[in-house]
Amino acid sequence: MEVFDNKRVYDDSDEELDLIAPKAKRAQWRHRRVGPPFLKFGRRVKYLGSDLNAYVEDNRVLPSDVA
Repeated sequence: MEVFDNKRVYDDSDEELDLIAPKAKRAQWRHRRVGPPFLKFGRRVKYLGSDLNAYVEDNRVLPSDVA
């Protein structure tokens, strides 16, 4: 499944990232070292599209037939 462009580098301020979590929640995740992998360039935070797609796939929930 490809939700994000694998070849793109996303900035933390990009609105597309709100599909995963709001900006404040992503900041909490980075502080706690959870969530998708990220890159730091000084104070700038970037995400690779391929890492975001892997994160989405890892968090995919498949419903079961058992109630």
